[in-house]
Amino acid sequence: MTSFATGRMLLTPTDRHGPARAKRLRKLDLGERPDASYDNFDAFADKVAEVTATPFSMVNFIDENRQFFAGLHTPAGNRGGQDLGSAAARSNRSSRYLARDHGYCPHVLVRRKALVLDDVCDYPRFAGNPVVDDIGIRSYLGAPLIDRTGIALGTVCAVDTVPRPWGRAGLDTIKSLAHELVRQIDDREDHRTV
Repeated sequence: MTSFATGRMLLTPTDRHGPARAKRLRKLDLGERPDASYDNFDAFADKVAEVTATPFSMVNFIDENRQFFAGLHTPAGNRGGQDLGSAAARSNRSSRYLARDHGYCPHVLVRRKALVLDDVCDYPRFAGNPVVDDIGIRSYLGAPLIDRTGIALGTVCAVDTVPRPWGRAGLDTIKSLAHELVRQIDDREDHRTV
């Protein structure tokens, strides 16, 4: 997808697997509507933020049209553009949706591998993304959630408002967290089918 709305060209990769992923997410009952079971995803996002020492972290499921933050960790009192850090972000479920062409998770999803951006402004393709100006994101660390069927359901990510030298340790950490969460999703499916 290309957008000139902000005066900058934004490229979101074509997602050939969107219909299959949307079907799989529906089967797993993920990404359609938030409910009490999503508290586990919030707890996981809290863990990601703690392990990576970041102010924002998300468990993100992506369908054909939008992103849904099933798990969300935000700093208290953030007054950024979309105000993801406000107390309302946790309780107001509508604030958990983001357009599919915003952020870096759609890139991780289509690439099917982790993405490390120490400073998003160093990459012209990523520097023009609306989350840079709207939320103030400057660094990103994300990995895909590839389930047992081989479908990339979404991502787990950590972001910061300052550049971060993630290094190999950051990459290994986010990949390990993604594997851990996929195991939890698999277990969740197993318990639902018993």
